[in-house]
Amino acid sequence: MQKHKGFSLIELLIVVAIILVIAAIAIPNLLRARISANDSSAAASVRMINTAEIAYVAAYPDLGYPPTLAPLGGASPCSPGVATACMIDDLLATNGGGNGKSGYKFTATGSASAGNTLNDQFYSTGTPLGALSGSRAYCSIQDAVIRVQPAGNISLVASYNACVALNPSP
Repeated sequence: MQKHKGFSLIELLIVVAIILVIAAIAIPNLLRARISANDSSAAASVRMINTAEIAYVAAYPDLGYPPTLAPLGGASPCSPGVATACMIDDLLATNGGGNGKSGYKFTATGSASAGNTLNDQFYSTGTPLGALSGSRAYCSIQDAVIRVQPAGNISLVASYNACVALNPSP
């Protein structure tokens, strides 16, 4: 009898089964790592928005905080002005054309407190686009403290007062 070289079908099936077991272990860890990275990016983006808001009101004190996030950005090449302050990346200012940035959607709303005509306060939010893109929602007001929804709550922080009521991020 002649010996045939190669692998038997059983040996190949065992190798495929081992690869599937390794993949079943690795994929959930990869997804958790991606969610964690998106959460960190969102917190950093909210901090960047805070810095830009404060810089905007310092540059244009007669206007106060901008009513939306868009005036803080500007398409490249950017010329600084009231409508395009060029203080944050346009991808962040426009939420990636509506698709979000790093799995999150960002907003910033400037408003006037009682008795004021200028926007003397703002709140900014970072909300996951879904449960697989982030694990919590972030917000901040003009005190520049990042506040966070409880873990697992990915709903939009609906108002300035709702943001103030949240705990600071650890």
